[in-house]
This record gives sequence, structure tokens and C-alpha cells, in this order.
Amino acid sequence: MADNSERNVLVLNVLLLGDRQSGRSSVGNALIGGEEFRTGSCTSGCCVTTDCQVLRRTFQGYFRRQGAESDLMLRVVDTPPETPRPQIVHEHCPDGVHVLVLVVRADLTHNNTHLEEDVEKLFGPDWRRHALLVFTHTDHLKGAGLSQSVYLAQTTDWLRALAEKVGGGVSFLDNSCDWPTIRGRPLREQLLRLSARNHHRALTVRTEEP
Repeated sequence: MADNSERNVLVLNVLLLGDRQSGRSSVGNALIGGEEFRTGSCTSGCCVTTDCQVLRRTFQGYFRRQGAESDLMLRVVDTPPETPRPQIVHEHCPDGVHVLVLVVRADLTHNNTHLEEDVEKLFGPDWRRHALLVFTHTDHLKGAGLSQSVYLAQTTDWLRALAEKVGGGVSFLDNSCDWPTIRGRPLREQLLRLSARNHHRALTVRTEEP
């Protein structure tokens, strides 16, 4: 269950997926409002995130639900670049995944073209209703003089199709400023609205056949 009736807490499991250096850990930090997830560039081909890591934070009195004040607890699962095996996802989210956050670098659109296929293998076709797409490093758009709408219209076919499929919409995060602090709450609210549209039901991972 996503609800904690004793304290009137809504608990949401959030899974971050993305390619090498896409900014997954930075997005995780924005969601929890801290710097707990390790971030940085790859060194000698080795990424900072090599195993799944789970961090949680409770935001007290974050929203009102059915007329009562409710806390929001986010359990954010950061993953390595390789898509985790179903058993690993189930281990970290035994109650399922409420929101999938797909992270893509706006300046590296030819990477991770298999992202949609990998997600569908994990969750089946229902993943679309639980997913939102986050573009990082969007300061490159400003440098190129592109608006967000023009960028989406001109980006690669697979990425434009993905943006149209995700039920939670698209966010653009500028890495040239202190966006984890600035964009954290809007991103959390976008995530909360998406989960509410799904009545806070969670996706169940497709475990592999024995």
C-alpha cells in the first residue's frame, strides 16, 4: 500500500532510469531536496553510480488529501546505466513502482535509444501511464537559441515519440544553475500529480520466468 494510515503519509516509490552521465543522481537529489546521491563524471569509463541506491525523505504537511493534511514520503531508487534486472527492481521496490523518471541528456539524444524497450520489458505496456521524461543539461538549448517546443519538434524520432507517450509529461532542467534547489519542488509536484492520476497505484515489475 502507498498509504501510511497512522501518520497520514503517502509513500511513493520512484525509479530513476537513464544512460551513462544522463544526470539520474542529480535528478534524485532534486527530488529529495539534498545532495545525498553521489554525482560526477565518469572516470576511466567507470560511473559514479554502479549499484542501485535507495534514499528516502518525508516532506511533512506537503499537500492536502480528502480535506486532511498529508505528508509525502519519497523513496527514490537511483540505478546504474545498465537497466536493472527485474529481481533487483522487485528487491528495492517490493510494493511496486509508482513513478518512473526517465532521464535523458538534451545534448546527447542519440544515446540510450533502447530505453523504451528496456522499460517495457520490466513493466509491460502500462509503464507509459506512470512515467515522466526529464531532460537534463538543457543549458545547451539556450546556447543554440532553441525553445523547448522547437527542441522537441527537431529532436530525434525516438525521443520525440517517447515524449509523446509518457503520461507525466516532460521537464527541462538546466545544469548551469542550482537547479536541484530551484526545480526540486516543481518536479515533486509533477510527480505527485502523475501518481494521483493513477490513484497512487503502483506498477508491478515483470519478474523473469524461472
